[in-house]
Amino acid sequence: MFALLLLFSSAAYARQDVQALADELVEAGSPGAVVLLITSDVQLTSVAGERQAGSGDMIELNDQWHLGSNTKAMTALLAARLVERGLIAWDTTLGETLGPRFDRIDPVLADATLADLLQHRSGLQANAGRLTSLALAGILGDRDPQADRHPYLRELLRNPANNGGEFLYSNAGYVAAAMMLETVSGESWESLIQTELFDELGLESAGFGPPQGDQPQGHRTSWGRLTAVGTDAGADNPPAMNPAGRVHMSMPDYAVFLRLVMAGARGEESDYLSPESWQTLLTPPDGADYAMGWGMGADGSLRHAGSNTMWFVQAAIWPEEGRIAVAGVNEGRIDQVAPRIRGVLNQLAPD
Repeated sequence: MFALLLLFSSAAYARQDVQALADELVEAGSPGAVVLLITSDVQLTSVAGERQAGSGDMIELNDQWHLGSNTKAMTALLAARLVERGLIAWDTTLGETLGPRFDRIDPVLADATLADLLQHRSGLQANAGRLTSLALAGILGDRDPQADRHPYLRELLRNPANNGGEFLYSNAGYVAAAMMLETVSGESWESLIQTELFDELGLESAGFGPPQGDQPQGHRTSWGRLTAVGTDAGADNPPAMNPAGRVHMSMPDYAVFLRLVMAGARGEESDYLSPESWQTLLTPPDGADYAMGWGMGADGSLRHAGSNTMWFVQAAIWPEEGRIAVAGVNEGRIDQVAPRIRGVLNQLAPD
């Protein structure tokens, strides 16, 4: 069963066969797929395939998708909201906020600013070690993600990967940034993102970790076959990593978020954030191509991909053309699916 949502006129649909693109991702070997296209004339969302491989349980239009590292753009947006309230500044350092909470922070990392963390220029290593990740594995009912961020970061803050200022994509950097936001606000990142983003935008399907219940599941290869991973602790990274890549939501809800970002990039949004904040969020440092939660494409697009190795979703926004595209699958064989997803986005890019 395939689903197609038309919210506006379908003038562009003949040019961009969104449903066919979703079908092709499944025909290429993924259990299920979603493709979203937004232009000035149309919003199209198409899904194809199964929630779990071989189940016959077909994906539906409002099903939830694990967004992986696309969550980072949401954490950056949250940071901007708190900056505008005066609770923290872009140049507030990690040492200023987290120094009293850890017995030792390397001087390089102590000097890293909130902006450095969100731009992956803090010097923090990419991830905690395997033993730490295993020790903190679980689902939200089993773990306190706010409390777990301390052991997640403890060893990482003692051992920087470099001297700072260099780009190094770091999930841990977003965990540290979230902990800074928690410290200055007195609230957990989960509570803040719920209030400041999910509730504010009406994203009722949004949650953390793998989608629960009658929803698509991620898949990994087992004995040469794609196998659904279920919904327990093994289906995602540790809950401490929520700010770096554990949000899920339906594609219609994700479209609301992406429209907000596009409006900000176009200078159209004035209520949610100031133009100055949008410029800070979406402008990379000089000579770089990564801003805060968004990479900058050579074609002027904002781009980001997310995967916990069991899902893969990539989004692209072309602000000048007023165009958004998303493609995703509920599996994480990145070497195979990433080129296919890029191919879909290329077909949906402006002429």
